[in-house]
Amino acid sequence: MRVLLKATMDTEKTNELIRSGRMPDVMKEALDRLQPEAAYFGPLDGKRTALLVFDMTDSSELPPNGEPFFTEMNARIEVTPIMNADDLQRGLSQLR
Repeated sequence: MRVLLKATMDTEKTNELIRSGRMPDVMKEALDRLQPEAAYFGPLDGKRTALLVFDMTDSSELPPNGEPFFTEMNARIEVTPIMNADDLQRGLSQLR
């Protein structure tokens, strides 16, 4: 299932990662694990935020996918099922 992971990162914790030079490695490890089809980064509500779209085939993948953001960045995580236009059309066709 395609999901959107929104990680709102703690400013103090990510400042520490940036100062230590570890932030690029931490983000690379998370992206390598998730293999997102899309990844966007920017400030939302005044906090560093990552928006990642990826396929999660089983709910048991949630802990290993979210933990790096929790443990390394003290992030607040939201995971939402989402669709692209093709998925939406396929779903809507089943309503007939």
